[in-house]
Amino acid sequence: MRILYHLPLSPYSRKVRLVLGEKRLPFELKIERVWENRPEYLDRNPAGTVPMLQEENGLCIPHSWVICEYLEEAYPDTPLLGRTLAERVEVRRLVAWFDEKFGGEVSRPLLNEKVMKRISRRGNPDGAALRAGYAHIRGHLPYIDWLAETRQWLAGNMLSMADFAAAAHLSCLDYIGDVDWARAPAAKDWYARIKSRPCFRALLQDRVTGINPPAHYADLDF
Repeated sequence: MRILYHLPLSPYSRKVRLVLGEKRLPFELKIERVWENRPEYLDRNPAGTVPMLQEENGLCIPHSWVICEYLEEAYPDTPLLGRTLAERVEVRRLVAWFDEKFGGEVSRPLLNEKVMKRISRRGNPDGAALRAGYAHIRGHLPYIDWLAETRQWLAGNMLSMADFAAAAHLSCLDYIGDVDWARAPAAKDWYARIKSRPCFRALLQDRVTGINPPAHYADLDF
């Protein structure tokens, strides 16, 4: 069986998990503690990051976007990049926005300070980094809310990889209680639809030792 090396609160790992689940591709999860720099893992993925997908034939595919593009080409029966050229451009634009802009300004600082430092025992959270992350999520939520309010799905009329990229980031932040859904009612309704999909169920069961999610995290009707 294919193996996905991941961390439970890695948005990039979660994006791949959602895509695999939506395409109904069976896989086994293995937690990779990247801060340990295991030589065996570095031999297959010199970047030392998660996620990495290992196919049954031994092919190792690192980086979430490379994995998702591979899955779209190798298993096209459930298309998630759009049908037209314009749709594919918009899906890729939004995936890049969530993974780079939102990820860099919100997910990375908040998750690094509140989760990664704790589980890897790398010291205390940095207050300045947290304040910057909180400021950026307040600034970005209205845009996500606008997308959800004006479109059936975030990139248009079709469920796409853009929805899974967004949901991957927001679900991690929701786990640590850092999404003010009251400020984004359309985004909240969209997220409720996404988290009700079968591919999302395993994510709602994730738990990190010593860090408990809010009560609504696994509530499909939150």
